[in-house]
Amino acid sequence: MSIDAISSVGASSVEAPGAPTNAPDVAGGAFESLMQQIESLNTRMHAGQESVAQLALGQADNLHQVIMSSEQTRLSFELMLAVRNKVLEAYQELMRMQV
Repeated sequence: MSIDAISSVGASSVEAPGAPTNAPDVAGGAFESLMQQIESLNTRMHAGQESVAQLALGQADNLHQVIMSSEQTRLSFELMLAVRNKVLEAYQELMRMQV
């Protein structure tokens, strides 16, 4: 029975409970992710408007692709609205809390 492997763990690897860690900024990461999704949705909406305009001018060959693209854009927009509503509800709930 050997306990040599356990001896390699030193006291320096144990951190104090209040010690700062190198954890990523969760709030900043969530905000950046949200902003990227909003930009992606904006790009998708502009592309959808362009494809509908091309269809109206007779330049688009595939009606199915235009309709699928606009339906995906609509669903993405509804998802973004649902996320916005949830964030707004959470903010309002925090504002109602008594300190």
